[in-house]
Amino acid sequence: MNAHRKMDKPDSRNRLDDMRQGLVGTAMDRPDGPLKVSGQATYAHEWDVPDMVHGVLARATISKGRVTDVASDEILADDAIHAVITDDRLLRRPAQGGANEAPPQGSKQVDYFGQPIALVVADTFEQARHAANNLKIGYETEGNAAFDPEAAGTETDKPEDDELEQGNLDQAMRDAAFTVDQVYRTPGHNSAAMEPHCAIASWEGDKLTLRGSYQMLNFNINELADALHISADNIRMLSPFVGGGFGSKLGLSPEAVAAAIAAKEIGRPVCVTLSRQQVFETTMRRSETRQHVRLSCGEDGDLTGLGHECLVSNLPGEEFYEPVTQATHFLYGGKNRKLGIEVARLNRTCGGSVRAPGEAVGMQVLENAMDELAEAAGIDPIELRKRNIPEQHPEKDIPYSSRRFTEALDEGAKRFGWDKRNAKPGTLREGDWLIGHGMAGAARINVLSEAKAKVTLQADGSAVVETDMTDIGTGTYAILTQIACDMLGLPADKVETKLGDTDFPAGPGSGGSWGASSSGSAVFLACEEIRRKLSDKLGSDERDLELADGKAGTGESAQSLAVILDREEISAIGHIEPGKTLEDWQQATYGSYFAEVAVNTITGETRVKRMLGVFGAGRILNEKTATSQCYGGMIWGIGSALTEELAFDNRDGHIVNHDLAEYHIPVNLDVPQIEVVLLKERDEFASPIQAKGIGELGICGAAAAVTNAIYNATGIRVRDYPATLDKLLEGLPDQQQ
Repeated sequence: MNAHRKMDKPDSRNRLDDMRQGLVGTAMDRPDGPLKVSGQATYAHEWDVPDMVHGVLARATISKGRVTDVASDEILADDAIHAVITDDRLLRRPAQGGANEAPPQGSKQVDYFGQPIALVVADTFEQARHAANNLKIGYETEGNAAFDPEAAGTETDKPEDDELEQGNLDQAMRDAAFTVDQVYRTPGHNSAAMEPHCAIASWEGDKLTLRGSYQMLNFNINELADALHISADNIRMLSPFVGGGFGSKLGLSPEAVAAAIAAKEIGRPVCVTLSRQQVFETTMRRSETRQHVRLSCGEDGDLTGLGHECLVSNLPGEEFYEPVTQATHFLYGGKNRKLGIEVARLNRTCGGSVRAPGEAVGMQVLENAMDELAEAAGIDPIELRKRNIPEQHPEKDIPYSSRRFTEALDEGAKRFGWDKRNAKPGTLREGDWLIGHGMAGAARINVLSEAKAKVTLQADGSAVVETDMTDIGTGTYAILTQIACDMLGLPADKVETKLGDTDFPAGPGSGGSWGASSSGSAVFLACEEIRRKLSDKLGSDERDLELADGKAGTGESAQSLAVILDREEISAIGHIEPGKTLEDWQQATYGSYFAEVAVNTITGETRVKRMLGVFGAGRILNEKTATSQCYGGMIWGIGSALTEELAFDNRDGHIVNHDLAEYHIPVNLDVPQIEVVLLKERDEFASPIQAKGIGELGICGAAAAVTNAIYNATGIRVRDYPATLDKLLEGLPDQQQ
């Protein structure tokens, strides 16, 4: 049985509100939690595959050119070395998220420093690593490599889809009572997921099994098949547990194809694991940005003009670019508008999706500029934002779906004590520390993605949920279990959720914050179909069917599901597709951030003392996992504000800080007490379960709250992220004396 729905019209039934089991929305513990804390969850590198050997990638030490020779004879003289793979099918870079086809192949052409060139296979990882490091590779270099996006002569292009000019922004800036015209810069970021990339490939005849750490198996299997020139029907991919992704594992990475080629060639399973340095060099980076923001408003604070023009970068030929202006298009009004993106073509590690592509860096800059405009106009920053929330999309004739932006701003101000804030910068001091308070808005586009899930109500009254959807730490196991429990009236220990196997129906993948609402909707639809079949057995209407505690009916008339099923099982596949509601309504999630910081007048050190986030993201499916996602996003926002940046050597484009010793992410002492508030909301346009994405919302503007607070503390505007102490020292009061 199939239950298919295309989201062409809103679903206002709010059925999950009426289910007697009542698990959806609660802070139910993760079913996978005990496995993880006891070490029983099998991550990619932990599969016990008999007769397995290990491969390590050898990487390019030039930035642009061609490989002329791979001197493997000396390496292969060692009996512990099984092969040196230089196959033309090796990937030069990872696939972009959702590519569904192989990225550029053929390692002889070198596009960036650190690009995979060959795979060395040996008995042990250490032997393979030693041999790969000593493999002699000959090159023919090309001298016109580009490393600096703002250097004169760097090739650029402008994607037409992101060019908008509406009205006359220049005139609006000339006529305005108050304006902001500033350039801001954000550095590149790396996902730096806790678990490095790994793939274990094994063949049985023409059938390939690949165990790996990937976010979007529904696309990854086709990318792997395309790269190997085989049918996807001959591949099974397994990723039941993924130790973080943040975008780095959206598309297929070089280790997967290398492992598959090597395993076929030597006739044994091959494990290829990336070192932390290789993860930084061969997976996706977030592009650095140069953002020129222009805002104009009248005496009343109403925006008359909005400009947001950005320079980002990627490799030559890559279609993806950081969509910096994604939220700027719909968040605030202003009828005179100019938005655009320019892409510099560089010989740097491939740019791609890192948590909340677009808004993560675009929102923090837009919210800095709004803070500057509020000060110029003498209007409270919250009030300025509220005055400029448009009734309709400012660039399209479409309405918004549910939008709790105003409520998030007001609730945040109330809980944080914004009315007690000293608005004059540099006037609140505690000893050597200047104290400041700042805020910012949050916004992230919402997407529903095609998804399928199979639910089986077994003869004993328990249920099994199956989909190739992954759980990258976001709580998928919990959320899908909760939905099935409520829809079928079962306690949590009677539902087993199985994920990360391409033999299961294709889910949406973990990315874009669409996973929970999309896969959850597929499970919801499958359960609705099962409920209909149960109703037929009972001779009742499905809407009147009451299920709870493994029974159907109420009071003494209730029967156990096992009795009703009478040794049979019922299965259904739920299938959700996006439709007209995504086209005809602007869908997004919204929120607000508030931060208190202390800046040391002697050292320039910034400490975040407290932070609050308030978010509206449709129906919250699990309070605990949603809150944790917001914690993670806000912590990343602290890192973006204060420490995180990829540093490149502009002599050859290599990443200087390609490990966690030098790429500085926030640690325990950097993170204060964080409070997260989740607003009650239902969005009938977003999905049949009225849920929207929340995984990425927590980072979208968070950094701006911190840097706006730094300004309130010190009077120093940091427009070149991160706000390291060297950017503050010269302007601090004690340094001027």
